[in-house]
Amino acid sequence: MKLRSLRGPTTALTTLALAAAATLTAALGAGSASAATVRVGLGGYTDTRPAGTVGPSNSDGAPVTPKVTARMAGQAAPTNDWWSSLIYQRYAGNPYSENLYAHPMTFKAQAAGLEVGYPTAPTVTSDGRQYDYTHTRDLTLGVAGLNSPDTKVDGWSDWTVTPYWADGAHTFSATVGHGLPYVYAHATGGAAQVTTASAPTVFSNQGSVLGITVGGHNYGLFAPTGSSWSVNGTTLTANLGSKDYYSVALLPSTADLAQFRGYAYNFVTDTKVGWSYDQAAGRLTTTFTATTTAQEGTGTGTLLALYPQQWQATPDALTTLGYVSPRGPMKVRQGSSFSTVQTVTGVLPSLPDAGAYDRAALDASLHQVSDASDPFNGATDTYWVGKALGRMAQLVPIVDQLGDTAARDKLLGLMKGKLQTWFAGTGSPGFAYDSTWKTLIGYPASYGTDAELNDHHFHYGYFVQAAATVARYDTAWAADSQWGGMVKLLAKDAANTDRTDARFPWLRNFDPYEGHGWASGHAGFAAGNNEESSSESLNFSAGLLLFGAATGDTSLRDLGVYLYTTEANSVQQNWFDADHQVFPSSFQHSTVGMVWGSGAAYSTWWTAAPGMIHGINFLPVTSGSLYLARRKDDLAANLAELKANNGGAFTDWRDLLWEAEALTNPAAAKADWDAGNGGYTPEEGESKAHTYHWIYNLATLGTLDPATTADTPTAAVFVNGTTRTHVAHNYTTAARTVRFSDGYTLTVPARSTASERGTKPDGGTGGATNSPSPSASPSPSPSASASASPSPSASSTAPQTRANTLYLQPDGALTTAYGSGATSSTIASGGGANHDGTPYQPLTYTIGHLTGTLRPGGSTDFDLYVDAGSTVALAQQARVSYDFDGNGTIDRTETYRYFATDPVPGWERYGAAAAGLQASTGAPLTNLSNGTVKVEVWPALGNATAQLRTGATQSQGSASVLRIPFD
Repeated sequence: MKLRSLRGPTTALTTLALAAAATLTAALGAGSASAATVRVGLGGYTDTRPAGTVGPSNSDGAPVTPKVTARMAGQAAPTNDWWSSLIYQRYAGNPYSENLYAHPMTFKAQAAGLEVGYPTAPTVTSDGRQYDYTHTRDLTLGVAGLNSPDTKVDGWSDWTVTPYWADGAHTFSATVGHGLPYVYAHATGGAAQVTTASAPTVFSNQGSVLGITVGGHNYGLFAPTGSSWSVNGTTLTANLGSKDYYSVALLPSTADLAQFRGYAYNFVTDTKVGWSYDQAAGRLTTTFTATTTAQEGTGTGTLLALYPQQWQATPDALTTLGYVSPRGPMKVRQGSSFSTVQTVTGVLPSLPDAGAYDRAALDASLHQVSDASDPFNGATDTYWVGKALGRMAQLVPIVDQLGDTAARDKLLGLMKGKLQTWFAGTGSPGFAYDSTWKTLIGYPASYGTDAELNDHHFHYGYFVQAAATVARYDTAWAADSQWGGMVKLLAKDAANTDRTDARFPWLRNFDPYEGHGWASGHAGFAAGNNEESSSESLNFSAGLLLFGAATGDTSLRDLGVYLYTTEANSVQQNWFDADHQVFPSSFQHSTVGMVWGSGAAYSTWWTAAPGMIHGINFLPVTSGSLYLARRKDDLAANLAELKANNGGAFTDWRDLLWEAEALTNPAAAKADWDAGNGGYTPEEGESKAHTYHWIYNLATLGTLDPATTADTPTAAVFVNGTTRTHVAHNYTTAARTVRFSDGYTLTVPARSTASERGTKPDGGTGGATNSPSPSASPSPSPSASASASPSPSASSTAPQTRANTLYLQPDGALTTAYGSGATSSTIASGGGANHDGTPYQPLTYTIGHLTGTLRPGGSTDFDLYVDAGSTVALAQQARVSYDFDGNGTIDRTETYRYFATDPVPGWERYGAAAAGLQASTGAPLTNLSNGTVKVEVWPALGNATAQLRTGATQSQGSASVLRIPFD
């Protein structure tokens, strides 16, 4: 949450002064002149905040402490979560909670227990700018007679929380979480009690199991076997006897009571998220696991509801059950776990030097920043200093490309000096550790990073990004023993993944189930928690990736890959509604400025200007912004709506909007820049030099090809007409070969950016020393030889003839090489019938005599390019078959979910990872010995033909390809 009622570092000082006055109570006696410095390399932090500053406070300015039970005392409190109003009491008069949006259910703690709701009808404000699925009570769960003075937190896991009530005679606790259609309750001191908001309709009474409908929503109540529910008006009770448990389930329909009863006594007692980055395949696999404990019997497993970005990416089977949520339709998985598989699109440290700009004019523009009397524009707090550091960080590689080493080193010196001042550990400016809330706070703070624990990932992301740029040119500076240790400590504050490190909570600012960040530390709002600038959250993730890559810390790099990839996909759905299934039909916008627990809003904290509403989810524009181009159609629609709402033009933050436009229509962006660059003021974190460089580079390179991945996370592919440009950066001290999924290979010298257009070695010194070969790949390591003087041009090789990358040809063959020219193969009409799961007049492509060793953990993948023209309601489907020993008998088939084509002419990518595996039959994958592989493509739905692209050359791109997990 960034309450930016005033913009700019100077006016931010006024905001800080007002905030300081409002929180004087918390400041009195808070600081200490005798604070000790905890050394971290050459820097450090203080163990007490500076005198006169504030720490976590309530709305009256009084200090607050985590609201937890005795057994949780001293543990790192998960602030900035969907449920943080339970643990962080923002309002003195409410010791319980604000509304809690777990999805599909909503909750609110009160003296008698836990309110439960299931909002299914959104409300849209009269101006059409905000929609909410506001919590409305259907039930209150508790124990008869409970009147607790407060609610405390008695436990948490990766996506659940357990609030706790006690009044001396009764205790009650309830475990709730994202995607859980159950509430798991424990009660002592009386009968289990459920009160309803209106008289319930009982549709099933089986003694210990009761089915009721309240407010049009269906619930199952499950008491211990042998007990019985009693209904007295709106009060439902069950004597628990010697037991202390009961559960309540949200039922999609009354017919689902029996199915939910089967898991009602398997209480979820822990949840964990884990991830694995397969560098060789450019693939991220995330696993969500719920641990259950049977309260009676020996049952295992549960039911889990998945968000759209999860069910779109899971290869696991789903039921037909579903729920409504502010994030779109949720689908239900039966079992204790599920996984998602996502394509990793790279993050470049900077764009290559490919633009047709006036180099002298570009250099002169750069000097307007490097030679300014105050390059930091008066900034003093974490946000505005961070923004200034971010602006300089984007200019360093540009000035290095121009060969202006003096300006490059001057900018690096300014950045190092400012970072070292903040990292010195000597007070303010600097960082202080709050041992009560287990957090590192930068002072001077801003926008509630201190008093509310807001926005740490936003602010610290700029510091990490700047440090990544310094590390690129001076690796020694970034060593843990020098200043890198403090960079990593900032990263830990917002995204600690070491479950044994008690200094910080696990992933403070990131919600692993919803897949995006939360900004507010306390979530003290009726609409739940919120996040405005998703792009600043992704800036943090990209910074982790780049700093990890620059310093050889693959664990940090891969954390960045996980956060960046996961949030990019979540933002695509929840901020941009790319698939038009999240926003309610009555909501009048195709994008939002901020997401809330209850919904979303076309607004910002400080303005209703359309340019800033759209732009807040673009800034800062860096090479980490390439994710915005993964759905060029959606980005174009986003910008079109902005112009329509803004008199047909970009006005506010024109530079950011031109840069976003360059990701989807580079020629139009260049024309806009050429016409308007003389008369605008750059956004505070942007510069004219960087905008000029960005737009002109993309005018040459074209737009991102999101379908092509690489075996390094610092690579990307661009397409301009029929010209493809493969770009990769190598941070290490040894040359390496980068392999792209379209079959192209690129030799990148040490410490260089390379493409077909040339190589640019980084200036400065150092370089990471980790192995350049992808750890997940069993393929031979690239050459480790590197010359002291990197070659002046990129060295590319012919497409590999690897037996695990197979291209579809017009004659029905699968080949290990590209085709000789793209053509269209006609997919038959489905005749209006449903052929989902069963091949119907399929196009068939086959290759035989394959021998290969199964890659551990590997899976089938494909990218098929299909086009339905202007025909509506068509869907194509694919099946891959394996004959492992070539004896003519199919040993395994894999059928993938169909792909619904749009009625807009042009090739669309049908990818296995995005579609997900629908069914598999036969034996598990095993080694190939003279084996045969076949892929079939057919019409699953529709009553017209479609086209499949086959035979494409490498330069033409968009080649339909099958990738099999064998080496």
